[in-house]
Amino acid sequence: MALRLDPQNPRLHSRKQLRQIANSINSFGFNVPVLIDAEKSVIAGHGRILAAKALGWTEVPVIAIEHLDAAQRRAFAIADNRLTENSTWDDRLLAEQLRELSILDLSFDLEATGFDMGEIDFRIESLGEKPETPDPADQLPSLQERAASRVGDLWQLGRHRALCGNASTGAASPSSWKARSQISSLPTRPLTSRLRAMSAGLVRFVIVSSPWPQGR
Repeated sequence: MALRLDPQNPRLHSRKQLRQIANSINSFGFNVPVLIDAEKSVIAGHGRILAAKALGWTEVPVIAIEHLDAAQRRAFAIADNRLTENSTWDDRLLAEQLRELSILDLSFDLEATGFDMGEIDFRIESLGEKPETPDPADQLPSLQERAASRVGDLWQLGRHRALCGNASTGAASPSSWKARSQISSLPTRPLTSRLRAMSAGLVRFVIVSSPWPQGR
């Protein structure tokens, strides 16, 4: 009987994937039957049919699904493709199985698993890697019992200033900077520098993102 591919099938199959499916069928046989409805329309298995045609096959195993209505068949066809995408690999177990297969005298190409040899080699080689030890330079220093900075402190960072303030109150706001004796100079024109608040708990640092004029 002639099978009819669904022209509204949203699943796309690249040439590379069809070659991989064909390689799998050629290596292991057609082990997953095509699902069809009572009218011989394909519900699931479009890629396997196209791969079988590329191999010159004229017959494939099928299973007729007759207990689903039209809406259920459409939803099942989507689920059949989507649900497999929701799983993940255990990378170490996968690499171990690929390594075990690679040392056997196989009657088939290991790429029949669907993995390219480059990725197979990469996964096998990853088993010999030692766990990466953290770089001491990346470790954050422990917090001091007493903070080095307090609300109202103004730090000079090269040509920039950083004010330690509390955004929930008016303390250490830009309008109060002129009253602080540690500020030797301020621009006489209105500030044009963009201010950016960086949250660190309740205390926020207001950073001036462009240089302040010097010596005024």
